[in-house]
Amino acid sequence: MSDFIYLASQSPRRRQLLEQLGVRHELLLPDAHEDAESLEAVLPGEAPTAYVQRVTQLKLEASLARLKRRGLPSAPVLCSDTTVALGRTIYGKPANAGDAARMLGELAGRTHRVLTAVAVGTARRREQALCVSRVTFVPMNRHQIQAYVDGGEPMGKAGAYAVQGRAAAFISHISGSYSGIMGLPMYETAQLLHTFGFKL
Repeated sequence: MSDFIYLASQSPRRRQLLEQLGVRHELLLPDAHEDAESLEAVLPGEAPTAYVQRVTQLKLEASLARLKRRGLPSAPVLCSDTTVALGRTIYGKPANAGDAARMLGELAGRTHRVLTAVAVGTARRREQALCVSRVTFVPMNRHQIQAYVDGGEPMGKAGAYAVQGRAAAFISHISGSYSGIMGLPMYETAQLLHTFGFKL
């Protein structure tokens, strides 16, 4: 039984949320030669739920292989992936500012889903959970969208926004898990860690 976990994520928000749970963790980040971004490619016709669960599983397998390769002390590894979906359309991280503005223009004035999958695994066992929340954006004009994009916040974020940032000014309603929308659903994460023997 380990007293810490490995977090295979570069997201400062996920670190912060784990700290909130009081979970001791070490970062397990990709090696320079690993193409972590390619794991997030969408397959043709793939549904958002299937996509986020598959990508999270791929991240976990890559992380467990990394742990073994580096000969580090064994401990459970936690991976997570978040995607934004409008119907069956998947909104990942924007490629550039223009892509971010396009995404926000399509999400404005509508309700979309935020899907976050969490996986915890060891060499012998893997467990996964899914959290689905709904977020409603008020209508936004081109100037509002451009001002938000110009601030740089959308880059590196699924759906081109951060719920805990300035985008909050445009969100009229949230249904589900706020921490899940941030990138690590606290309840589901706690339940998974509990099955691995962590007392939270």
